[in-house]
Amino acid sequence: MNIPVLNNTGKETGRKVTLSKDVFGIEPNDHAIYLDVKQYLANQRQGTHKSKERAEIVGSTKKIKRQKGTGTARFGSIKNPLFRGGGRVFGPRPRDYSFKLNKKLKKLARLSALTYKAKEKNIAVIEDINFEAPKTKEYKNLLASLAMQDIKTLVVLSEPNKNVSLSGRNLQKTSVTTVDKLNTYQVLNADKLVFVEGSVEKANDLLK
Repeated sequence: MNIPVLNNTGKETGRKVTLSKDVFGIEPNDHAIYLDVKQYLANQRQGTHKSKERAEIVGSTKKIKRQKGTGTARFGSIKNPLFRGGGRVFGPRPRDYSFKLNKKLKKLARLSALTYKAKEKNIAVIEDINFEAPKTKEYKNLLASLAMQDIKTLVVLSEPNKNVSLSGRNLQKTSVTTVDKLNTYQVLNADKLVFVEGSVEKANDLLK
C-alpha cells in the first residue's frame, strides 16, 4: 500500500512511501487484540485498594448487651459489619492485576491493530518534523494544517525527540511515541496515526 507524504502545511510533496504487507496487511486476529488491550489496562491499575475488615477495626471488645431477653438480634462486638464504623465483609485487599502474555501474541495483536488502521485509511505520513524548541503553538498549527486538531491523533517518530514530545504534551487529544514503543492500545485509541516519513521504513523492518 502506497501513501503520499504530506508536508507541514498538509499538502502532498509528490513522494510516496510503501506500507509493508507484513506489518499493515496481515490477517487480523481480534482475540489477540482483546487480550493485549486487556493486559495493558490491567497493568495500569495500581491495585492499592484496601478497606479494614472486622479484625482490623480499633474498638472496644466489651459485649454491647446481654445475649438474650432483649427481643432483638444478638450482638457481641461494636466492630460488627452491621454497625456504622464496623469492619467491612470481604473488603478489597491490595493485589497485582498484571498478567503475562506471550511475545508472539502481543506482536500479532499490534500488527492486527495496524492492519485495521490501514484498511480504514486512518494512517497519514508527513515529512520529518523537528522543532527548535518546545512550542505547543507550532504543534497545534501542524495538526490544524492536517485537519486533525479535533480528533485523537498518535504521532509516531523514528527516534525520541524531546522538543516534539514536550510540544504536544499539554494537548488532550494527541500523543507522541516512537516506533519501538508502539503498542496495541495506543493504535486503537487514536482516530488517526501520523507517521513521520523516517519512521515508516523503520516500522516496516522492526515490527514485522
